[in-house]
Amino acid sequence: MFEIIAEPNRRAILSLLVSSQQSVGEIERRLRMPQPTVSKHLRVLREAGFVESTVDAQRRLYRLKPEPFQEVDAWLAPFRRFWSAHVDALERHLDRIDQSTRTKRKTKEKTTRPKPRK
Repeated sequence: MFEIIAEPNRRAILSLLVSSQQSVGEIERRLRMPQPTVSKHLRVLREAGFVESTVDAQRRLYRLKPEPFQEVDAWLAPFRRFWSAHVDALERHLDRIDQSTRTKRKTKEKTTRPKPRK
């Protein structure tokens, strides 16, 4: 599964399909990839169960299948604790920086403002 999504072009295709189903032609245009390349990667993704297609007149529309992503998510779940603490710490740090910056701005505005004349 990870071998399939490790390939950058396939990840780009999956990212496009997150928002809506797409035809091969739309994927070609949006990613600026040749049609044979798009078709090859879509075939790999379809065979691995990441996408499915439907026929709409002359076009074949591709969309994501949720099951493989749910499997990846379930596999990653026990590892989230490793990065969630770091993300929480980063958020606290950025909040402190933001608060400090606002305090410095207010202090600077008070000291640089001309005093009103009487």
